[in-house]
Parts: sequence; C-alpha cells; structure tokens
Amino acid sequence: MSIFDKAKELTDKVTGFSSDEVIANAIMKAVKKQENVNALLKEKGSNYRVSDIELEMGIPPTISFGVRRVSEKAENQVESNIVESKSIDENLTNK
Repeated sequence: MSIFDKAKELTDKVTGFSSDEVIANAIMKAVKKQENVNALLKEKGSNYRVSDIELEMGIPPTISFGVRRVSEKAENQVESNIVESKSIDENLTNK
C-alpha cells in the first residue's frame, strides 16, 4: 500500500468520524454516563454531581466531565423538574 493510499484511508476515516450520526451517538453515550454516575453519587450521599460534558471530536476523541457541588435545595428543584418533565412527556405520548 502506497503512502497515498494510506493518506486516503486516513482521510476517509476522519471524514466518516465527524458525521452527524457519530456525533449524536457520542453525545447520547456521554449523557447516559453522566446520568449513571450522578445516580451513583446520589446513592452514596455525595454532594457532587457531573454537571458539564465537553466532547472534542478529534483523533482521538475526548470526553471531559465537569463536577460541581450541589446544595440540597438545588437538588430537590432538579428532581421536581425531572418529575414534571416526565409527566408532560407521558401526557403527550398518551394522546
């Protein structure tokens, strides 16, 4: 395989890597990871939550998570919003 063939192969990989579907899948996986870690942190009684996600679609791709301390008042408000959001979603899908 010539150097030009290798360069073309690498270019094809990079082009395919930045497709909208690949980016959407990376976001979905990162958000799922955030939700799982936050549930574990809450279960363990921690006052910290993963609050930010940064995705860098490079070679190699990187995902960074930001961690913040939450107050009980803020945590209760977030839970209230989640329950309210789920209720709205259920009402919309039942129609």
